Amino acid sequence: MKTQLELAREGIITEAMKEASAYDDVSPEFIREGIAKGQIVIYGNPNRKARVVGIGKGLKTKVNASIGTSPDIVDIDMEVKKAQTAEKYGADTLMELSTGGDLTKIRKRILDSISLTVGTVPLYQAAIETNKKKGSVVHMEADFLFDVIEQQAEEGIGFMAIHCGINLITLERLKKQGYRYGGLVSRGGSFLTAWMNHNKKENPLYEQIDRLIDIMKKHDVILSLGNGLRAGAIHDSTDRAQIQELIINSEIAEYAQSKGVQIIVEGPGHIPIDEIEANVLIQKRLSNNAPFYMLGPITTDVAPGYDHISSAIGAALSSCYGADFICYVTPPEHLALPGPDDVREGVMAARIAAHVGDMVKLKDKAKNLDLKMGIARRDLDWKTQYETAITKERAQEIRNSRPPMDEDTCTMCGSLCSLKGVMKYYEQDLKKSRKKKRYSSKLLNEIADYL
Repeated sequence: MKTQLELAREGIITEAMKEASAYDDVSPEFIREGIAKGQIVIYGNPNRKARVVGIGKGLKTKVNASIGTSPDIVDIDMEVKKAQTAEKYGADTLMELSTGGDLTKIRKRILDSISLTVGTVPLYQAAIETNKKKGSVVHMEADFLFDVIEQQAEEGIGFMAIHCGINLITLERLKKQGYRYGGLVSRGGSFLTAWMNHNKKENPLYEQIDRLIDIMKKHDVILSLGNGLRAGAIHDSTDRAQIQELIINSEIAEYAQSKGVQIIVEGPGHIPIDEIEANVLIQKRLSNNAPFYMLGPITTDVAPGYDHISSAIGAALSSCYGADFICYVTPPEHLALPGPDDVREGVMAARIAAHVGDMVKLKDKAKNLDLKMGIARRDLDWKTQYETAITKERAQEIRNSRPPMDEDTCTMCGSLCSLKGVMKYYEQDLKKSRKKKRYSSKLLNEIADYL
């Protein structure tokens, strides 16, 4: 079986490419060309039917929602509800990251419950099952890790975060810089770091890269090159260990693409806003504009309980500077396992951030949505406001919970509504403006297509 990347390089437009083009309102050829260049990826695993979205250059910034059990809370029904909530509120993809309970059973329930492309971190299952059987992740066998990767690919997983870029050179950088203020916060990164330090061996995911690539290619799984040494504290951002891992990941990305495997490069987790542009630029330059997956990024460490807001700030800037894919953050980040309501809040915050960034990155194609809202607000057209809003359900819920005396207005201003107060003086101007090109029915139809 040829991968989507191989087919794109042969000039073939597949059904998956057509589906991705419709999702972003671009031509199928645009998607094919982007895939062929290694700058766009799409779901290609034939083992499961999933909704296809394009991630990469020239497309809307996509949002990933992550769910999963923990050793403390194993509630499969809740995880299914969280997955369905993520899909309902507009997440583009989902990552199933369970670390407690029957991991295979949980994953299969999630795969059966939604239509989104699902990603995983196979190392979690390999490490956790090794820990149960042998007492520690340091006793994990490389063959078992690759068996888990193959198993998950056969189940229909669309993309896998795999920590190939942590090697002996990367750990040397970490040691020479004096470790970190915030420690290692990536679970996959910490598992491998412990394994390598204990066994005095190279990371098998790096050392046996061709074995990994063969599995990815066989099932057309997108290789998302994990950021195992991402910063977990603002004062560790953009340090030598992180950059060393990015260099290795970029080399692997180029090699994997040459073998016909689609790739994504993952980015840092905690980072101040004045370093975001540089991180996007460095990643894009080193990886030949490969799709960039920003984890967060969380822009301050002092807002626990509101980290979805801190992350939305970072995600908006990341998107604006060229990041293609962002991972949501929920309010309980750093505090507790999220529930379904937390998933909803995380998805909505990330979607707003992605749109804000796309207004710069995609210019009028995204801004026209705001133009439609501006006109609807001016005209007190509540129906169109609800239809246009990313947050339509919440917007309608809030207004209906506090109904105004005058149904044209809201209870913020009531009879003192500034828009209604002056509208009669400009009725003739409004009629003229509606005839202008920027308010034409053609433009509004284009906006509707974008929605």
